[in-house]
Amino acid sequence: QVQTVESGGGLVQAGGSLRLSCAASGRTVSIYRMGWFRQAPGKEREWVSTIFWSGGSSYYADSVKGRFTISRDNAKNTVYLQMNSLKPEDTAVYYCAACTSSERAGWDYWGQGTQVTVSS
Repeated sequence: QVQTVESGGGLVQAGGSLRLSCAASGRTVSIYRMGWFRQAPGKEREWVSTIFWSGGSSYYADSVKGRFTISRDNAKNTVYLQMNSLKPEDTAVYYCAACTSSERAGWDYWGQGTQVTVSS
């Protein structure tokens, strides 16, 4: 089992920055990749970014490419999401997820989420 806990959300003005953190605990040696998702009010959860635990390859949704940066600290079992040039449409609950297998595309463990609100 892996547990993930997000932090760092808050209220920020458009154009501002926030850094989200996701601390993983439990059987972290089994982590294959971690990702960030978000869900805005009345909308479905959408994928934001993924980072592979070994090697650090990262991928981004087009909507955040060039503005968000995902990174990891393997020693701390923590993944970060640096969010710059925030827009009101980035307002959502942000979730961290972990996958422990290279053989499936889905995600095994989810955090409780952290609220990000961007005011115009």
